[in-house]
This record gives sequence, structure tokens and C-alpha cells, in this order.
Amino acid sequence: MAGCFFGGRDEIRSMPQEKLKKYRSMRDFSQTAEPSGAERGRKAPKSRRLRFVVQKHDATRLHYDFRLELDGTFKSWAVTKGPSPDPADKRLAVEVEDHPLEYGDFEGTIPKGQYGGGTVQLWDRGYWEPENDPEEGLKKGDLKFTLDGDRLHGSWVLVRIKHNRDRNSKRTNWLLIKHRDQYAREGGAETLLAEDRSVASGRAMATIAAGKGRGPKPFMLKDVKALRIPAAAVWDTSAKHPKKAAVERAPAPAKKTRHATMPDFIAPQLATAVDRPPHGANWVHEVKFDGYRIQLRVEDGEARLRTRKGLDWTEKFPEIAEACSGLPDGIYDGEICAVDKNGAPDFSALQAALSEGKTEKLIYFLFDLLMIEGEDIRKQPLVARKERLRDVLGGVDASIVRYVDHLETGGEALLQSAAKMGLEGIISKEAKAPYRSERGSSWVKAKVRAGQEVVIGAWWGDAQHLRSLFVGVRKGSKLVYAGKVGTGYSAEKAKRVLPHLRKIEVKESPFVGPNAPRGQSDIHWVKPELVAEVEFAGWTPDGMVRQAAFKDLRLDKPASEVVAELPADPEEVDMPAPKGKAKTKTKTAAKVASSSKPEVMGVTISNPEKAMWPEADGDGEKVTKLDLARFYEDAGPWMIEHIRGIPCSVVRAPDGFNKEQFFQRHSMLGMSKLLDETKVSGDRKPYLTINRVEGLAAVAQMGGLELHPWNCAPGQPDVPGRLVFDLDPAPDVDFADVTAAAKTLKDWLEMLGLVAFCKTTGGKGLHVVTPLEPEKGKLDWPAAKGFAHDVCEAIATDAPDKYLVNMAKAKRGGRIFLDYLRNDRMSTAVGPLSPRARAGATVSMPLTWAQVKAGLDPTKYTVRTAMALLRKSKAWSDYAKGARPLLPAIQRLEKAMKGK
Repeated sequence: MAGCFFGGRDEIRSMPQEKLKKYRSMRDFSQTAEPSGAERGRKAPKSRRLRFVVQKHDATRLHYDFRLELDGTFKSWAVTKGPSPDPADKRLAVEVEDHPLEYGDFEGTIPKGQYGGGTVQLWDRGYWEPENDPEEGLKKGDLKFTLDGDRLHGSWVLVRIKHNRDRNSKRTNWLLIKHRDQYAREGGAETLLAEDRSVASGRAMATIAAGKGRGPKPFMLKDVKALRIPAAAVWDTSAKHPKKAAVERAPAPAKKTRHATMPDFIAPQLATAVDRPPHGANWVHEVKFDGYRIQLRVEDGEARLRTRKGLDWTEKFPEIAEACSGLPDGIYDGEICAVDKNGAPDFSALQAALSEGKTEKLIYFLFDLLMIEGEDIRKQPLVARKERLRDVLGGVDASIVRYVDHLETGGEALLQSAAKMGLEGIISKEAKAPYRSERGSSWVKAKVRAGQEVVIGAWWGDAQHLRSLFVGVRKGSKLVYAGKVGTGYSAEKAKRVLPHLRKIEVKESPFVGPNAPRGQSDIHWVKPELVAEVEFAGWTPDGMVRQAAFKDLRLDKPASEVVAELPADPEEVDMPAPKGKAKTKTKTAAKVASSSKPEVMGVTISNPEKAMWPEADGDGEKVTKLDLARFYEDAGPWMIEHIRGIPCSVVRAPDGFNKEQFFQRHSMLGMSKLLDETKVSGDRKPYLTINRVEGLAAVAQMGGLELHPWNCAPGQPDVPGRLVFDLDPAPDVDFADVTAAAKTLKDWLEMLGLVAFCKTTGGKGLHVVTPLEPEKGKLDWPAAKGFAHDVCEAIATDAPDKYLVNMAKAKRGGRIFLDYLRNDRMSTAVGPLSPRARAGATVSMPLTWAQVKAGLDPTKYTVRTAMALLRKSKAWSDYAKGARPLLPAIQRLEKAMKGK
């Protein structure tokens, strides 16, 4: 396809410059900050994917500039009313001059008197993919394409208006139209265009016009790959110091004259939790490690390792002690971690290594130096201490001991990169601050996902299995109940943790609080001595952990110090401010109370009585958020077999189906650990994936009403895993004709050697689904989509009065649209048993072919009724056995068509 876009090398160099002549002739670049496209050092790098940008532009009148990268420039249109997700809206798009690619990073104000004077906001940006030859499409006036942006998604078309030149204008007019797909939203333009927030800087139009706030994060002028901080740049000394064998030590030198007495242990400096990292020149940012905080003391060739409470753990880490014994005398601060295959710290692997005594692969990350060769340097600025630390680590074995480097700007960017790399978060430190043995405001921590240390007061399970922990936090001398931790217990963890729990069993509950568990015969109470670390979605208003997942035990921390730790806004923490501004004070809170909120599969359901479907049953009874969670719990073991291991988009309606809805495809910062993500080659953002039943409860908690999985094979986004044919009838078609169409399609698929299954869509149509055997390297999505089209085309050709493959509503009267378009790499279809965000709380119901007949009523399958009916019918019970290879079917179809 690249051959359609680009000419020879000389042509590539000259084409963009020729195309930009008109753009440059209309602007005075000594007056406007817009890029000319000729600045040295500001050229947009090439991208493997074509980019697009939408800029909200408040000039003579408000409009949206829509730009598609092609042949080295942005093809551009001014969309007067803005793009609409409603296929019924045909938005006027006036073609304007090509813009340089560097314009994709422009956000700010164009001076009055200059062409286009006004405010410009980066309203959306991402990637686009042509659905036909783009040059041919532009020439013919019919450019079809798919958008993958922050706000705009799915299939669109630009159609040139015939006789479109206004009498007094030389402009060419087009129409920008959304195709009908899973991203289409009837009447959704008002909600979409109400979004007044830059996708690049987060600023509103008024903020940009006032020249306030931070500028946009680059997109065009940066490598288009997702921002990554190389491991070597953050914590690895090997990039600067070649790996060496452990340093040979000379005989112990004579005692040195010391300027200061070196203590056995110095209480560590601790960080205050904040909800986002601070910014400014007085801060540096480091990766937050997920391990054991350990202080190193070296004297006369002997290294001692102590926990944050001063316990001597040298014998637990013999390899690290040996590697460090050749360092200069001093006291060092750092963290010992195990790392996974990607180099990211893994706390569970650390616990397993300690339990099994296999510590040879652990790494000691050093980030501070407190004393060195008799000199107490704690009062020196942090950056000065770190510079000296870097110098003394040059000869140590870099495979065991590593220096932790830092970034001087970009705390938010580092936090986002930490999330993508699977790290816990970041630590921000005041660059010029001394070392203070306390929890203060010159060190602050921002986590990717909230974490909390809790005290274990009880457990539930059996001899081999750990099912749940009941946990609390200290309030004075009492242990206040803080909820149940219901997930995160692998067999390996249970084997390691259960012996610790059995040693401290008692007969009575250690918890206080009105809703603390009491008297249950199947709960094992324990002395409140063990500390667990959990990841969770935050605190409920009354002090309970939400969606908590067990990470592991913290044997290095005393239970007496565990309290609820709530992150503060960094602007409310007593942190150093720029000169001339006063400090702001810390917001402290540690609210702990009881809760009566229900849990489903270990997930606390907030606002359980919120109506997700008001009057869904026709008799006035609503379907609540708790009802939805319990439906997912009941249906989950069945549903998970059809969504596990593949990207799954979610239609979210936090306030109910009849209020605002939005379509979420990507994993988001701070999402439940019960939800996973899938990285797809060529895409900058990871996609949401649901791999366990408990994840469905997390979906319910965030108001997820619909599940739309991709149709790929599990773990193989580029390999077709099933075909979905959507039978979409015109309003005047009787539903009996739709069931007949499904059976016709079934006959065709079976004739071609495939196995067909049927389900309702939860609306007016039916889906016919055929599972495929994954054929990696043999079958791609274009071939699968082409086969689906040819089958539908053949059926429509046989009965043109009943069926068509053109989606235009104007042509659909009295017929059924055979929609094959869901069979593409990133296309989705509503999943089996998924509820629908529409009146009635209907679901996409799996059917037996005996049920597909005249009189079928899709509205009877709802969140309340579906599972009982499915258990009776046992529909799709043989789905997995029905998978067949597609290539033989393609060959049979080609042969059949030749025969005709």
C-alpha cells in the first residue's frame, strides 16, 4: 500500500515543500507561533502509522480543523459544526490548504490580524487508516477511513459535494460522515463536542486563550512509540559503568580517622503519598521500587543490611552483602528487589526468593548516601549526595548493585511510563533538601495504583487454599476492620503464606467496629501480627478498601505502625514552593470506619441501589448496579470463555443506560487490578482485557453495561478467532424474516464446512457466529473479511428482494442488511450474554437452532431471566468443539462461485 502513498526519494523530499507554498504565503511567521514546516530541529519524524489531528479553532467563528497525514503533509478541512458520532449527521467540511506535519503539535493563540487569528486547542489526535486507496478516494471525492484517536474512533467517510463550489468562494466542500459501527452514537454530537479539554495539555479553551497552564505534550515531534524510560536510564549503572566481577578486597586497612562517629543505624526518610507528582525545577523524580527498603552499613570491609526498623537481615541476602563489602565505609540507602523478565520489580518473586533461599538473582538499587568515609553528608543537598553515590559505585558488580538515576523534569510523563512498564509508581524528591529521618514533604510518592499495608486479623480457606483475608488498620491500640481481600492468591502464594497464618491462630476476633466479622465458624482468627501488602482501587467514604488484591506478606514491617494512608493533593502538602510563593499545608487524613456496602467476588459495590435500568421489567422494578454485578457473577464462568485473552471494549454508563454513555477500549491509569491489558503491535495504548471472572465485578463497579470483545484468537490479535455476521433488518421487516435469514446463513456456512451458532443482539437483530481454528501465518484479517463479504454477497445475489450488503438506510427498506464489517482486526461485536445499554436490560442471548424460529422474542432475555433460561437450553455448550479452519471454506466458496 505504501506504493500508493509515496513516489521516489527526490519526489518525497520535494512534494511536501511544494504543497506548503500556499500555507506559507498566507502567514507571517514573525508574528505567529504556527510552525512553518521548515524549522531545523522541529521536523516530525516518520511514523509507521498515518497520524491525524483535530484542532478546535475559535477564530472568526468556532469550528474544528480536521487533518489527515498523507504524503508528508496534513490534508486539512474546516468542519464548521465539528465531527459527529451520529451517522445521521452530515457535517460540512471545507477543504483548506495543506498544513505541515509539525502543526499537529500546535496549540495556543494566533494573533489578531493574522490568518485564522484566535485560539487553537488540540481537541483530538491519533492514527488513521484508509479503507480504500486514499489518492483515488480524494480524486473521486469518496475517502473512507478508520480513526483511532482519544475521542474519535471507527469508520468515517469524506464525500465531496457535487457542484460544491460556492459562487463567491474557491473552496471545495465535503461532507464528513460517521459510518454505522460500534462507535456510532445517535444524538451523541452534543455530548462529544461539549468536551472542552485538550488531549495534549488538559487545558480548556479559556485557559489557552489566557496563556495559562502547561503547553501540550508533543506527539508529532516525538517518536510515535509510547513513551518509555529505558531501564538503564532509570536504575541501571551498566550503561555508564561496565559490568565487573566482585571487587577484590585488599587486607583490611588500618582504622581511619573519622570526622563523625558512624552509627549502627539511621532511621530512614519516608515519603508522603500524593495523588499526582509535583512539578517544577526544584524536584527530581525516581522510579518507585516494589521491594524491601534496606539500609547498608559498610565498615572495614564488612557489610551489614538492615530493614527500615533496624532488623539485621544480612544473612538473608548473602550475595548482596558480599558484593557491597568492597564499597567505601559508609551508610547507604536503597531497596532490594527481584525483577521479572522485563526488568520490572516483582514483589511476589522477592518473597518467593527469600522463602526458598534463592537470593542470588536479587538486585540492590541504591538511591542515597548518608555517610561516607567518616563524613556525615546528610545535610548536603540530595543531588550532591547522589553525585557522590554514583562516583563510589563505579567498581561494584552492576548485576547485583545498581545506582538509581533520576529525571529532573517530567514527573507526570515518568508516572505514565511507569504504568506502561508495570512499575508501582514514582518517588519525587526535593533536589536541594537534606536527608531527614521522618515522613515529610520533601519526598513524596505517586503510585500507578493505590497500595496499602494492612494487618491480617483472620483468613478463610482450607488446608491447601487461601480464599480471603480479613484485614484492618491500627487506630491507637485497636485494630479497626477495613474489609476483605478476596483475590490475588495463587497456589504458590498460599503455600508460602498459610504456615505463617496457622502459627498465630486464636479463638476470638481481634477486630473492632460495628461491622467487623464475628462468630463465623468457618473463619480462622489470628493474632494481629502479620502485615500484608495489597493493591486496591482506593478507600470507600467510610474507610474500607475497595477491590483489594493481595500482593504478599511484609515481614519487614511491624503491625503496630500500620494505619490508613490516604494520598493528598501535592498542592496541599507542605512542599517547597517557587520563590515568592508561600508553602501550602499538608492535608492529613486517616479515616477508618466500618462499612455495610455489599461485595461481589471480592469487589465492593459502591452505590449498589443506583438504577442502571430504571423500570427495566415493565412492572416498574429497576435493575440496580448490585443486580448487574450479581448477574456478572452468575454468568461470569460462561462469559469468560468467550472474552478471555482478547481485547474487550466496554460501554460504560455510570449513571444508568439512559444517561451519558462512553465507549472505553484502552486500559486506564488506576483501573482495578482485576482487569488486564493487552499490548497490540503498532498501537501506542494497551487495550482492556478481562481474563478472570472477578474482573466482571470490577466492570460492574465502574458502570460497564456492555462488553464488546474483538473477534481474534486469544492472545493473537492478528489472527481471526471467529466470524460474526450481523443480521440488521429495516424497521418494516418482520422478525420471522430475520430468523429465516439466520437459517439461510447457517446453511451456507455448513455447506462450506463451518459450524454456525446463533444469538440475539439484545436489540432487533441476530448474530450468526462461526468459531475458527487459529491459523497463524496462514490466514489474516483481510482474507477473513473478504470471505465474510463474499458469503453475504452470494446470499444477497440469490435473493436481492430480501437481502443487501449496502449499509445505506435509504436502500434498506423492506430488506435485511447482511453486515460482514465486524470481521476485521479491531472491529468488535457485542459479546455472548453481554447486557445491552438500552431499555429492558436485554442481553445478547445464545440460542439453540431449535429456538431460532418464528415467534422468537429477543426482549424476554434479560439480566434477570437469561441465566435460568440458558441453563435449561444449554445453548452453545458445544461451541469450543465447533472451531474449524477457514482456509478450506474459502477454497470451497471460490469453487462454488466459479461453478456459477
